[in-house]
This record gives sequence, C-alpha cells and structure tokens, in this order.
Amino acid sequence: MSNVESYTATAKWLHWGMALIWIVAWLFGIVAVHWRDEFNPQHQLTFLHKAMASVLLFLIVLRVVWRLTHPSPAMPATMSPLMKRGAFAGHLLLYCIALVGLPMSGWYWSSVADKPILVAGLFLLPALVEPDQSLYDLAKSIHTYTAWLCGVLVGGHVIVALKHHFIDKDRVLAGMLPGRATDAPS
Repeated sequence: MSNVESYTATAKWLHWGMALIWIVAWLFGIVAVHWRDEFNPQHQLTFLHKAMASVLLFLIVLRVVWRLTHPSPAMPATMSPLMKRGAFAGHLLLYCIALVGLPMSGWYWSSVADKPILVAGLFLLPALVEPDQSLYDLAKSIHTYTAWLCGVLVGGHVIVALKHHFIDKDRVLAGMLPGRATDAPS
C-alpha cells in the first residue's frame, strides 16, 4: 500500500495532457471518417488526427516508466477488494487498448494503405507492414471498432471518477486534479 496522497505533478501533466491529446484526436478521427465529405474533403483532419494520435505512442512509454518508478496513491479503504481489482483492470485496459492498441491499429491501417504518419508534424513513422490494399477494409474495421471500444472505456473512466468525487466523496479524483496542495514531489 502506498502512503502517497496525490499523484506527482509530472503524473498529472502526463495524465491530463495525454487525455486532451487522446480526446481531440479521437474526435477528429470520428469526424474525419464519418463526415468525410462535409468536414474532411482534403484530409486535413486526418493529417491532424494522425499527427496528434501518434504522439501518444511516445508519451505512453514515458508515462509507464514514470508510473513504475513513482507510486500512485492507495485506493480508499472504503473500496472492496473486488472494486480495487476492477480499478486496476480498468486502468490496464485504458493503457493497453486506448493508449497503445488504438494508435498501433491506426499505424497499421496507415501502413496497409501506404499513407504516411507525420508525428506532431515533425518526422515520419516507418510503415509497420508493406502496403496491401487487400487488408485495407480489415485494418479500417479494427481501428474503427477499437476507437468505439475506447470511447466506451474512456467514458466509463470519467463516470467512475465522477462517482468517486460526488457519490463516494473520497479523494480519488482530487488526487489527480492539477494544482492541489497535496501534490507529491515531481
């Protein structure tokens, strides 16, 4: 059990920064695919979507290293062991599917389609596989369905955080909010 009351300032910056990038990239991706003719005829939203989402592949490495080297606050004593295991599983799913799987599936789709990914507008990612138009529909489906699953996971994460704050009235959400006096050292 950790005796830390709050996440470090660095952990908070990584959490909220990655959350902002993820949500904006997710929204751009949804609009770029589902309202392509209306809002993405020149594929500028697709370019922005890829530029932002690809950054997550690099930030997740930093985030995992930080998380493994800096303890997180203990779960409230009022949480049952089953709920604590559920919280661990939920966070693991968010890391694996939303922060790794979704960007990787997009990278795969772009590779299959022979479309470049310019990370933050700075450098190109190499293709994961050789272009193969016969895999295009499969790659698109994997990325699209993974994106919707991630939307559900992130929505659930937000709902549970709000439940902790407003119903349980514990410090789970407060421990991740920026600017709190209880910040652990960076």
